[in-house]
Amino acid sequence: MRAAGMSATGLPAAIVQQPLSRKIARQAVEWFLIEQSGQATQEELAASAHWRARDPEHLRAWHKVQQVSSQLEHAAILLPPGVAAPVLRRPQRRAAMQALLAFMTMPAAWMLYRQDLLADYNSAIGQRRELSLPDGGRLVLNTDSAVDIDYTGHARLLTLRRGELLVETRSDHAGSRPFIVATSHGRIRALGTRFIVRLDDSDSCVTVLEHAVQIAPRAPSATVRRVEAGQQSRFDADHASLPVAAKPQAGAWTQGMLMAQDMRLDAFAAELARYRSGLLRVEPEVTGLRLTGAFRLDDTDTVLDNLTRMLPVDVLYRSRYWVTITAHAK
Repeated sequence: MRAAGMSATGLPAAIVQQPLSRKIARQAVEWFLIEQSGQATQEELAASAHWRARDPEHLRAWHKVQQVSSQLEHAAILLPPGVAAPVLRRPQRRAAMQALLAFMTMPAAWMLYRQDLLADYNSAIGQRRELSLPDGGRLVLNTDSAVDIDYTGHARLLTLRRGELLVETRSDHAGSRPFIVATSHGRIRALGTRFIVRLDDSDSCVTVLEHAVQIAPRAPSATVRRVEAGQQSRFDADHASLPVAAKPQAGAWTQGMLMAQDMRLDAFAAELARYRSGLLRVEPEVTGLRLTGAFRLDDTDTVLDNLTRMLPVDVLYRSRYWVTITAHAK
């Protein structure tokens, strides 16, 4: 008999119902797809089990993906179970992952399906995608991003559903419609500008490269914040921070580069992980090491290999999808 207040997973029901971090949800989906491929190696199966055991949140995400997978299979949304792990980057496989993520990370399933699968434009993990806007402006999606584009007679609206984008606005040849980028935390109004918007779990970040923007958090009582060229600001639904100097080379990702300036290794690995599938870990004893350099995002394995030449670390591949940066073995 199930104890009161406990879910079928053995975890407290209140915990099971809490929203998942998108990062952990994505990792759970990737491990699940690898195991379901029918071609997972023993090392990959061990890596998956190790990932689940490391953190209660990982186990909770795993149970959630199993539950959602069963629901989607009944709705005939997922692929047949025999698709091999090496095709994780193919469009069909990615559609399956996005379907699972959509139903795992938001409260309303229909809204999730709209946001992750039916967004106007998506980019895959590791992909950069450039688009022309109806008014002649330019839009670049960073890795694993999704956006809706809605031009009406009253406004030009981009809604960032996940990830990161850079936009270069143009004058409105159809009149004086405001140009707005919306996230779940609020709206950014362009003042004739080029800027970057990144959506994270807890807040959004705006980096202005040219001219200026106005940030209006979602709460009606929140202060509207103006951000000038060379500045950035983070905001959630209630508050936009005072602008600070933008990080150098903030738009380097549009050229396929990751720029590090005296960057902690754990922060560097977290950023690099956005551009590759699977799990990238840093052992605690080397998290505080720092590095400076320019790294090409199109080949993350080479980036990891270069780390061993720059820092006293080793990079251990337990599988293609489970990589650990550890102290160099003496």
